[in-house]
Amino acid sequence: MAQDKKPFIDKGHYTREVRPSGDGVVSVPSGESFSKVFILDTPETASLPIRSIEAGEGSKVDICIIVLPGVDADIPLDVFLDGEWAQISLSGIYLCDKKENVSFRTQVHHVKGNCISDQKFNGIASGKASASFFGRIVVAPDAQKTEAYQSNRNILLSYDAKVNTKPQLEIYADDVKCSHGATTGRLDENEQFYMRSRGIPEKEAMVLQMISFISPVIDHISDPVLKEDVSERIEKAIRGMVKYHCPR
Repeated sequence: MAQDKKPFIDKGHYTREVRPSGDGVVSVPSGESFSKVFILDTPETASLPIRSIEAGEGSKVDICIIVLPGVDADIPLDVFLDGEWAQISLSGIYLCDKKENVSFRTQVHHVKGNCISDQKFNGIASGKASASFFGRIVVAPDAQKTEAYQSNRNILLSYDAKVNTKPQLEIYADDVKCSHGATTGRLDENEQFYMRSRGIPEKEAMVLQMISFISPVIDHISDPVLKEDVSERIEKAIRGMVKYHCPR
């Protein structure tokens, strides 16, 4: 469900969040850029080295988080857009094929006006895996001209897999563009029928569908070498998921 938000504004209930401190806090100075792709692929790398980002005036932040099969992960991340004209992109992919538990908890705080945030998280769960996405956007009373977008899309390959998604908007300004959306479904049988009618085997049709579903996040990676490496690792993981889901 996606919606533009034109809420009743009750500024009296706005409370500035208590910020994390110490290790794991990244401050991006005014006019600077910070871009990073985090790949969580083993139990030893199942957490982020950062937990909070502070974006200064005119700064640009781009974070992509990829969780591959076999990893249990609880990923909290707070973002504070502290300066006007700051921009942040948060994206993620999570592939869970057996009994994994993966949770994303993002909070994006628009403190100043004229800032843009965009969140895009796509996940696939199979077996008895469980995935959660809790995304919260808070727009402060002074953060006019904010643009904030949030999307969480999920595919379930088995009836035992579970996805819990809860996008939230808290808006205390009255001149904003904000939307959020969340979907959970299964692979499109009509698409599979079309591909199989063209001679594509069932497993390969599933692989192509899943890669297409994940591609919008991969396409966001700007470094071509890193993008190719991530694409290869994602395809290998997806083929393993399909083999596990359809062993014959």
